[in-house]
Amino acid sequence: MNIEKFFDLSTGKWFAHRTKHELTTQKSIESKSEIVIDRLDGAHAEVLSLCETHNIQPSQGLLALKLTWNDTTRLNQKNVGSMIMVAVPTLDLVNAGKILFSNQSQIGEYKLGEDQALTLTLTAEQIVSEERLWFASDNLRMRVSTLKHANRVMNTAFTSEIRMGVPPKTRSQVAEST
Repeated sequence: MNIEKFFDLSTGKWFAHRTKHELTTQKSIESKSEIVIDRLDGAHAEVLSLCETHNIQPSQGLLALKLTWNDTTRLNQKNVGSMIMVAVPTLDLVNAGKILFSNQSQIGEYKLGEDQALTLTLTAEQIVSEERLWFASDNLRMRVSTLKHANRVMNTAFTSEIRMGVPPKTRSQVAEST
């Protein structure tokens, strides 16, 4: 699998169940979400704006997603939002590079490993956020994340995401069928 196929498989509507454990307070927080992930063209206005903010040339073979979510915690607290995520491949490594988030001022890194898991890392001063995503099947995606401050783990989370509907055709499958 390559990063483009990973992004293609990620598109669609997902039901997510997340458990986050805060180590400092020893509290666990559950939430359920509906997540919609859409692929965006590199010429999309929001993608161009995000690239401009980070001085990235949009001609660098980037891949973009728009994520929209609607969370509900066990205590009925609501969290609705969206963000743009842009992967900018390193010139000699298509499955590794920079990752831009519209809700973050820092540039992160991504790497799609030989095990087909995508690792996203974002570092800001003494805070490091790492998230690992993989597909158990086309309709089941898993995520684990950690947040560290000064090399001390502050919280961890596990999320399972179930696709609501059939997986979309990848761009290569669409090209093959025409």
